[in-house]
Amino acid sequence: MSKLWPYVTPGIPDDLFERLPGIPLSKREVRLLLVSLMRLQPNSIVWDIGAGTGTIPVETGLLCPQGRIIAIERDEDVANLIRLNCERFEVKNVDVIEGSAPDCLHQISHLPHRVCLEGGRPIKAILNEVWKYLQPHGRIVATASNLETLYSISEGFSELQVRNVEVVQSAINRLEKRGNHQTFEAVNPMFILSGEKLD
Repeated sequence: MSKLWPYVTPGIPDDLFERLPGIPLSKREVRLLLVSLMRLQPNSIVWDIGAGTGTIPVETGLLCPQGRIIAIERDEDVANLIRLNCERFEVKNVDVIEGSAPDCLHQISHLPHRVCLEGGRPIKAILNEVWKYLQPHGRIVATASNLETLYSISEGFSELQVRNVEVVQSAINRLEKRGNHQTFEAVNPMFILSGEKLD
């Protein structure tokens, strides 16, 4: 439980996170979809590849108090931002790995039950390597913000014979104040692909 977010539900407002210019943040509504598709358990081991601002590690760290969250980020400043956000929310079960996937994955001792793949190039090579580490009956959730990434992940899922595949595209609008008016502003649409490793 966190003093900053003293609730058992996910969906921490974006503005509660520390940010760095140019570093992506999974928007709250997209995060809710990601977290729900992971089907977490209290002791889940989660790998978040391309952890960015650290929103997913914080959310999953709070939801999996007996679990372990591995946040993988190649940039030192961004890795420190993840650590800062974990401290803000008093999350103690997140390990931040500074490195590039898939090259750094062999260093991680905890094999994942769940993988969140939010970026990285080449995405298909990362997906193929992650699949080797994913535990049987584990789940993978991957995001795509453009057609090329969507195609690469879809092709990868097919080649790996990912089971029970679901694909969702977010279409979210937020009420925001613009001068004297309130208008609905679109959140960038995101494809979210998920599936299971049944062997």
